[in-house]
Amino acid sequence: MTRWGLALGAAAMPALALAGPYDGVYRQVANAECALVGVDGGSIEIREGLFYGVEMECRMTRPVDVVNMDATLYTMQCTGEAETWTERAMVMDAADGDGIIMLWNGYAFRYDRCPES
Repeated sequence: MTRWGLALGAAAMPALALAGPYDGVYRQVANAECALVGVDGGSIEIREGLFYGVEMECRMTRPVDVVNMDATLYTMQCTGEAETWTERAMVMDAADGDGIIMLWNGYAFRYDRCPES
């Protein structure tokens, strides 16, 4: 392979690595509007290592596979409403395969996947 080919391959690798296992748009509640991400009653989104919640976003860093579970523990570096904070959150696919479960310290949420548009 030529140097040019290696350089192109190396440049494409970061883009390929950004997609995550939980990427998608998820309903906050059963009748949520999937097109409205980040607002009350709308949806949340996970895309390329970023979690978009209600008026906040978190960079999902330092992923750790949870032993004997199909789950990943993340350090969430968050910003929203003129504040920044860091917390841990665990994300896993729901047992029925149609959404995710997200656990924050003391809170657990189930989000159903929105249909792909």
